[in-house]
Amino acid sequence: QVQLVESGGGLVQAGGSLRLSCAGSGRSFSPYAMAWFRQAPGKEREFVAAIIWWSGATTYIVNSVKGRFTISRDNAKNTVYLQMNSLKPEDTAVYYCAAQNRFGGDYDSWGQGTQVTVSS
Repeated sequence: QVQLVESGGGLVQAGGSLRLSCAGSGRSFSPYAMAWFRQAPGKEREFVAAIIWWSGATTYIVNSVKGRFTISRDNAKNTVYLQMNSLKPEDTAVYYCAAQNRFGGDYDSWGQGTQVTVSS
């Protein structure tokens, strides 16, 4: 199991940008994959994007944010990022990072969540 700490959320106007960060810790930190999820009030949790830790390859990005959001990681800092550009009010949600610790396993390590609010 790893511990995840998120930062970078806040209030931004439509069309603006934010970069979310999620720093991992733990002995020999080396998850198989990292991902971002989001959940808006009254809606189901949504899978946003995922990245393979060792290779940096993006394995998933939801169509509604494709071309606007980018997932990346910095192995030296044990950190995964979500760069969010051209933000829309419908992007408003609590954003969570998660780690898949073992290949084929669940996303079983989660951050505390960070609020992103986009005003019109």
